[in-house]
Amino acid sequence: MTNLALGPSWLDPDQLLSSFGPVGLLVIVFAESGLLIGFFLPGDSLLFTTGLLITSGKLDTPLWLMCLMVVAAAVLGDQVGYLFGRKVGPALFNRPDSKLFKQENVEKAHEFFEKYGPKSLVLARFVPIVRTFTPIIAGVSRMNYRSFITYNVIGGTLWGAGVTLLGASLGNVEFVHKHIELMLVAIVLVSVIPIAIEFLRARSKAKKAGPGAGSGTQGPSDLSQPRPQRRRHAKR
Repeated sequence: MTNLALGPSWLDPDQLLSSFGPVGLLVIVFAESGLLIGFFLPGDSLLFTTGLLITSGKLDTPLWLMCLMVVAAAVLGDQVGYLFGRKVGPALFNRPDSKLFKQENVEKAHEFFEKYGPKSLVLARFVPIVRTFTPIIAGVSRMNYRSFITYNVIGGTLWGAGVTLLGASLGNVEFVHKHIELMLVAIVLVSVIPIAIEFLRARSKAKKAGPGAGSGTQGPSDLSQPRPQRRRHAKR
């Protein structure tokens, strides 16, 4: 299989799976689903590659078992993120930037959650970075726990099993075997499309609103205070 350096070699999906196997995959899925340090991990391409390797016989774990374990890791990761958000609360928005933590990532996830409500837990699964912070924001907002569990399971299943099965299905296609590097690039590009669209929309709104419209915009410190809109999500 041809590898493509989409980042450091230790983040290459094929390299990760060769070195750490299914256990490493589950740890990465868990971390990317709800731990602050997991936002940079290659979840989409890793799941896709896993399905492809199972189909090609390079991984001997049954596909159904792998999908079940991946879904469980994804759901548990979001669960930890939610509990962390409830415990840390608004203080998260005042945390200073560091090499592994950027305040803008929290703000993006917060805007995503405010816009889509509980279903953001499903949609965010397919958006890198946002999927790591959204369950934490749900906890900060004290989203109704029953609703959280429901959307968490749905999102974890669609993403975890869905992307893995997609890789397994396309693993039978000769073109995919010969151009796996192009497939991984395509997955990354598709993953960032939602972020690009939101960026362009925000930029367009800012231009239409004019230079004086930013004076009423919330800053990170304002987000540390509970707002009525968040409370509506908590009642759902």
